[in-house]
Amino acid sequence: MNPSPSFWQSAWQRLKKNKGAMAGLVMIFVAVFVAVFGYFLSPDPSPFANRIVLEIGGEKPGYTRDFLQVKKETKGEASFLSRLVSGKPDDVDYIPIASYQQTSDSVIAQKYIDEGVTERVAFAKAALAKEPVATKKFYLGTDKYGRDILSRLIIGTRVSLSVGLITVLISLSVGILFGAIAGYFGGRADNVVMWLINVIWSIPTLLLVFAVTLLLGKGFWQVFIAVGLTLWVNVARLVRGQIMVTKELQYVEAAKVLGFSHTRIIARHILPNIFGPILVIAASNFASAIVIEAGLSFLGVGVQPPQPSWGLMIKENYNFIITQNPMLALAPGFAIMLLVLSFNLLGNGLRDALNVRGRI
Repeated sequence: MNPSPSFWQSAWQRLKKNKGAMAGLVMIFVAVFVAVFGYFLSPDPSPFANRIVLEIGGEKPGYTRDFLQVKKETKGEASFLSRLVSGKPDDVDYIPIASYQQTSDSVIAQKYIDEGVTERVAFAKAALAKEPVATKKFYLGTDKYGRDILSRLIIGTRVSLSVGLITVLISLSVGILFGAIAGYFGGRADNVVMWLINVIWSIPTLLLVFAVTLLLGKGFWQVFIAVGLTLWVNVARLVRGQIMVTKELQYVEAAKVLGFSHTRIIARHILPNIFGPILVIAASNFASAIVIEAGLSFLGVGVQPPQPSWGLMIKENYNFIITQNPMLALAPGFAIMLLVLSFNLLGNGLRDALNVRGRI
């Protein structure tokens, strides 16, 4: 006789039947893969995909240009691990050219400056790379600094997922702690925690994030803390309500009679049984964190240049929406939309699979 499936096995079976949730899960796995191996997938593997070629700024998707590869005095050395984490500095300078011809010992080229404007340059072959001319195609075009939009979009995935992950961990840690204290002990502890929740909830999220960001300063790590400390109230409220119901059940009463400590009862007997609703709200907070980070970067108080962020990319290129090249701003906008949609679909699927009827 086959044993009956566990709760989590049954939930996984129900989740697999939800096509929207599985599509979201697949997109999330793809985003994670792109974030981890971004510098190996990116056409521009330089740190932060920050190869600036001003002459080709603001070009449309599919733009193709020949480049003369001039050796740098110092070569960029990078191990596999350092390249995985921060990319590899370019060994050559990329000079855009309109045409070129080779002689026995040099390359003479027409340097591209602007449409219809060129300048004659010549380099000895010893000063050039083994392959002196490289042809590059910019599938999503270039921004106003001549950087490859596709490359920055790929590296920017790392920022969005990192912010989502760390802020969710922060919000879960703080929210579960305060929610457990309020729900389990009740009384004055509950009143104090609920007062704090109501105060923070009354402040608009972006305004609260601005305050935390201004206190801690602008930067990559400050965004994690700022967003994480604004999303814990939903978790705390949910955990409080769930624990208030669960602590009245018989197995909790039995644990108290056996003399178990409050910490053990909460950590080992109550929290594992309310993990389903917590998982659902974690997926929702992940999506919210991505949107908030993009908004902060767009307003200039989030991730700082040259580090690529989807919100920062929209800020740098939004003026192109009403001019000749809207894709420069629309591409990161579509990326934000797809990633947030993926987490929302997964969250809805988890809610149905775990039979979470609603949030308390």
